[in-house]
Amino acid sequence: MQQLFDAAMFGSTLRIMTPILLAALGGALCSRVGLFNVGLEGLVLIGAFSAIVGNYLFGNVLLAVLFSIIIVMLFSALFAFISINLKANAIVVGISLNFLAAGVTTFALRAIFDVKGAYYDKDMVGLPKWDIPLIKDIPWLGDVLSGHSPLVYLGIVLVIGLQFYLFKSVSGFRLRSVGENPIAAQSIGIKVRGIQYGAVLMCGVLCALAGAQLSLGQVTMFTEGMTAGRGFIALVATMLGQANPLGVMGSSVLFGFMEALSIRLQGFSLPTHFTLMLPYIVTLVAMFFFKDRTYAQDALKAGGSSR
Repeated sequence: MQQLFDAAMFGSTLRIMTPILLAALGGALCSRVGLFNVGLEGLVLIGAFSAIVGNYLFGNVLLAVLFSIIIVMLFSALFAFISINLKANAIVVGISLNFLAAGVTTFALRAIFDVKGAYYDKDMVGLPKWDIPLIKDIPWLGDVLSGHSPLVYLGIVLVIGLQFYLFKSVSGFRLRSVGENPIAAQSIGIKVRGIQYGAVLMCGVLCALAGAQLSLGQVTMFTEGMTAGRGFIALVATMLGQANPLGVMGSSVLFGFMEALSIRLQGFSLPTHFTLMLPYIVTLVAMFFFKDRTYAQDALKAGGSSR
């Protein structure tokens, strides 16, 4: 048991939960403005691919992440235009975005790198690992908290920042009012569409960071469909956390821990297919015990247009 739940596993949990957390925070922002963004999976996939392309073109990790953010924001703007301006069903638009992302990344992988399935360059440099002074020297705790990529720590900081923004700032109250009652918000002069666009674009930024963590922070390569359902798990984390940043983080830690556990169990002679099912089983169980219907009502309202 001590070999199973050691410091390395909890450190792995932090790394694995980061893409889920970042994407789920983006989904939470969309939820707060009345848009149910099912396209998180596609946006993260595009972010992962764009980060690799940016690194290939510029040879710089920071520029690669910025390039990823720009590309994903373009796709987010497309989602926003169709669902907000054209008043299309946001759920259908999100599903379409997922299929578009899968097709575009597969085609671009062959067009740009002339390879099928995966691209890997041994000379490509991934995200740096940060060792936290003082903490890195503390037994066990240093192994868990230190030595991660900057995006891992950024995700935790964003949770605190968004929690304060949504529930303690005036602009945060305005953003929430847009999702809860857009007509009333518009009647007092709040620019509903502008706030919705801002939330969707910020969701794109967070999904780009999630994708960059996947392709540059964990493996420094890209494979077709490498998100492997993490965007959908992030969607569940958003719902389970009731679009509250702290709740979303708790849900993301749960799913990250289960995925880390499934990887660790593979070393204990358990069937691989069984261990790979664990994160998705927990996702289904979490949804089964999800009793609060408030978020579901928001999703239904968004599906019929909340503008």
